[in-house]
Amino acid sequence: MQKLAGRGGRCGRTDATDCGGSGRAGWSLGETDVGQIEQGLERALRTRPIPSSTDARLRFLLARNRGSTRKVATMLGVSQRTVQRWVSKRAEARRPPGLLQVRAIEEAVLARWQPRVRARRRAQAEADGFVFHTRARFGFTAPAGSSDDPRVRWITQDLPGEVARELFAARDAGAGEQQQTVILARALGHAYFREWGRRAHGLHVAFSDVEFADFSIG
Repeated sequence: MQKLAGRGGRCGRTDATDCGGSGRAGWSLGETDVGQIEQGLERALRTRPIPSSTDARLRFLLARNRGSTRKVATMLGVSQRTVQRWVSKRAEARRPPGLLQVRAIEEAVLARWQPRVRARRRAQAEADGFVFHTRARFGFTAPAGSSDDPRVRWITQDLPGEVARELFAARDAGAGEQQQTVILARALGHAYFREWGRRAHGLHVAFSDVEFADFSIG
């Protein structure tokens, strides 16, 4: 599989633009939004779905900690009594977790779900690449300033391990959907729209309104 073009300096853009394949657009780190790309990456790293209900997720965390409500409480940053209320079998004593606590439970489960499988599939993607499937809005700007009105497209494209490494590094740094979209816009611009540099030289690709994103590894 061919490599992407080398990276240069920033292009100063904050939308999901490939910047001609030669640099990163501007973004802020620490975004917490979880969009279609993040969900697609998560699906690709798992061979079994995580428990769907909060009750099932709490049972998983308790099982991982040999039934210790104290250890689960420490993990989630709440009191032991709070966890005991969440899992109490007595209806009058039970108190469901709030929205922020539900999110914390989900994140704790994700971090502990199939760790060896996730590590193996990530390593495979970073070494061999992946197939990216998406339905999103794409627009184009040519070097002369002409542009094409954005429209929704279905795209399936092989992308190399370099792109996987950049995506996972961005995730590790706390990046959100915007930065991930910029990475994929640059990769699709080079591989799909410019055919690995064989045509449409200098074409800039804008990638937005992601309706669906999936990743096939292996």
